[in-house]
Amino acid sequence: MGQRTQQVFKIVINGMVTETNAHTLQALLDEHGYGGTRVATARNGTFVPSRVREETTLKPGDSIEVVSARQGG
Repeated sequence: MGQRTQQVFKIVINGMVTETNAHTLQALLDEHGYGGTRVATARNGTFVPSRVREETTLKPGDSIEVVSARQGG
């Protein structure tokens, strides 16, 4: 049985070009330490609800925005 090859590709996260082998938005969030954090996300300018992040596939060149709430005043 063959192993699945992890393809590394470039995407943009919050304006910064980065390489990843995450193939879903949730995997990308986990990879970048947002796994347990409440954040808002968008892919290519379209809001992605948390309930569909596991199903949202990434492609080379995608632009991802991750925004976390801030407290304070």
